[in-house]
Amino acid sequence: MQEASWDVTALEETNGIRQSFQCWPASRLEATRCVAPLGTLYTPLKKLPPSSSPPTALPYDPIRCTNAQCRSVLNPYCQVDFQTKLWVCPFCLTRNHFPPHYAENMSETNLPAELIPQYGTCEYELQSLPSVGPPVFVFVVDVCIHAEELSDLSDSLQQAFQLLPEECLVGLITFGTNVNVHELGFEGCPKSFVLRGNKEYDPGRVAEILGAVRPQPRNQPGQPGQPAVAQEYQSPGASLLGRFLLPVSECSYTLETILEDLRKDPWPVPSDKRPARCTGCALSVALSLLETTVPRAGGRVMVFTGGPCTSGPGAIVQRSKTEDMRSHADLSKNNAPLHKDACEYYTKLSEAAARVNYTHLVDIFACSLDQVGMLEMRVLIEATGGLMVLADSFGQSVFKESLRRVFRRYPDDVPGDGGMMSMAFGGVLEVLTSKEFKVSGAIGPLTSLGKRGPNVSDVEVGKGGTNAWAIGGLDPTTTLAIYFDVSHPGTTALPQNKRRHIQFLTRYQHSNGRIRLRSTTICGPWHSDVNDHNPIKYSYDQEAAAVLTARLAVHRTETEDVSDVLRWVDRSLIRLAAKFADYQPDDPQSFRLAAEFSLYPQFMFHLRRSQFLQLFNSSPDEAAYYRYILIRENCVNSLVMLQPSLLSYGFNEPPQPALLDAQSVRPDTILLLDTFFNVVVFHGETIAAWREQKYQEQEEHESFRQLLEAPQVDAQLIMDDRFPVPRYINCDQHKSESRFLMAKLNPSGGDQGGSGAAQLFTDDVSLRVFMEHLMKLAVQS
Repeated sequence: MQEASWDVTALEETNGIRQSFQCWPASRLEATRCVAPLGTLYTPLKKLPPSSSPPTALPYDPIRCTNAQCRSVLNPYCQVDFQTKLWVCPFCLTRNHFPPHYAENMSETNLPAELIPQYGTCEYELQSLPSVGPPVFVFVVDVCIHAEELSDLSDSLQQAFQLLPEECLVGLITFGTNVNVHELGFEGCPKSFVLRGNKEYDPGRVAEILGAVRPQPRNQPGQPGQPAVAQEYQSPGASLLGRFLLPVSECSYTLETILEDLRKDPWPVPSDKRPARCTGCALSVALSLLETTVPRAGGRVMVFTGGPCTSGPGAIVQRSKTEDMRSHADLSKNNAPLHKDACEYYTKLSEAAARVNYTHLVDIFACSLDQVGMLEMRVLIEATGGLMVLADSFGQSVFKESLRRVFRRYPDDVPGDGGMMSMAFGGVLEVLTSKEFKVSGAIGPLTSLGKRGPNVSDVEVGKGGTNAWAIGGLDPTTTLAIYFDVSHPGTTALPQNKRRHIQFLTRYQHSNGRIRLRSTTICGPWHSDVNDHNPIKYSYDQEAAAVLTARLAVHRTETEDVSDVLRWVDRSLIRLAAKFADYQPDDPQSFRLAAEFSLYPQFMFHLRRSQFLQLFNSSPDEAAYYRYILIRENCVNSLVMLQPSLLSYGFNEPPQPALLDAQSVRPDTILLLDTFFNVVVFHGETIAAWREQKYQEQEEHESFRQLLEAPQVDAQLIMDDRFPVPRYINCDQHKSESRFLMAKLNPSGGDQGGSGAAQLFTDDVSLRVFMEHLMKLAVQS
């Protein structure tokens, strides 16, 4: 294997996959010695170029292996005998016959799409399963917030309704002290059913209160001489469809009227108490409504809240303001009395999602300066594959634009899907592997389905013990991390040209109501020579490995202390450097890392300092939010979260990438920092002074005006295509908001920089000191 033969990003372009290693060690022992996790980052709904996938979904069901324990889908890596019309499954080696309609027309020059060599990914629109109808949206609105906030939220929701296809069903629930379920089909006047907010309701009880009618099937008399006609049975929830869930085209006026007339919760709130807010009860009622009426159709419960749940099930804090919201210190000391009960309640709600095959998901839009309970609700959001958005107010662009982007559609020129919403529901991912390795687990917005098979490893990573997971909600950027375990003992060498195969099968509900199956199959080489690890070394993808390690670290924080996770990150980095670096024992000066590994230590340096592992200056809600976004984003976005990108703008040179270092801060430059959650335009001291003197308004200083505008334009380009929409911060050197940039910089010493470089006063070690310690520890014999 040649050094330059691996393009580690090629699989991402053609199949939506990044792997930590392209060439794998052929034994369990050697795989353990590689230290970095063997895994893939897979984006199931990524739009692929026509050169690597059929441009539209294939309008038929796939051909599958007849082995009941395999059931893989026909793919380009199958061996095909065109004489006998047989194909051999690369996973279980079963010989399968092609169906007659394939066998009659197939030849070496006339291949079906599944066998075309470059089509590693094929998507099928399953004809054997009926359409489940349009998606359903239930908006759950908090009315305990201030009147101005409620007005901003009402405006945003009315704009969101305009973005929905007319056939989509919508419902509206408002909550404060009580839960109000609005009957949109009642024309005379606004009408709602009120449920007490301090009680817990099961789906049957909710249906009963809302007046679900259980039809009595009885035989209708037929014409004389003809048998009686049996009445078709309908579920009890069918009677609620035309009342509480209506197509957008039929209820838009009613919805707008209700939203325009929304008023703050009328129940009085003493000055020493928090409002009675029954978020947990409202969530339960919304999920029960969906389960009763549309158990098979894809549905979203979209919760908009401006404060913590203080009443009924799921409460995270008492109403009395003398009790503070739980902090990291309270959680570590078990001093948060309502935390455990709230987590159990939301876990129970997530288990209810299994009853509808995870077709219903929960999104939370929290706009508050205080915590709202995202930490407790995260288990429900993650299990159903929902979205999280955290902002300061409902009038902020972070919320308003993020809400609009939830309903994004494919461009009109996309074949087959043009103009349709890009969201998908009820996803199920199954992973098939060759027999030499097994599936250890997955990390992402998914839930284990507990499906054990011969390719499930006993070593569990993340959500393990299965090779199938439910992903309630999917979009084109949702990315899942799958971890593998080499099970081959290595006592016997693998054949020289032996390849490993992985197949990802993702079944989901498209926004048009049809069920689709996407099959992605990849293969790669094994390496058996234990004395030469260069082929493995040169196939390393340090970016994918950094993201896989970061997800693993974040997952471990759920059950381990953060200090223990940091030590694990450090030990793993030292062992990786000792394995793959070139050095003389006990000589740190001889330490050299190959280009494939050169950036990995600084990724780990920034991971250790990031908001994912450092809890200082963040609330439990913020920590839960940041960690959840990390485990669902793709490789590029995840890297920006770990190591923010920095661009420098000056008079003497075009915009160029700058080191994420204190030495990059200079009085005569403008910096553009992208941390994924924030986009910061930072003006040096001299630039800010010239701007205050309005030089940019003078004709002779046209170049200065262009210099000020350039980072603003680039910042807008960054923000245009991102979800959640980042917060935009415009700041000057030595001003308070400059902390958003300074906190992310490497605190290098001033001795290396020229005059005017910024000084950072911090207890954190610099990257240079970090690398010196790494080299010293890695070369120890």
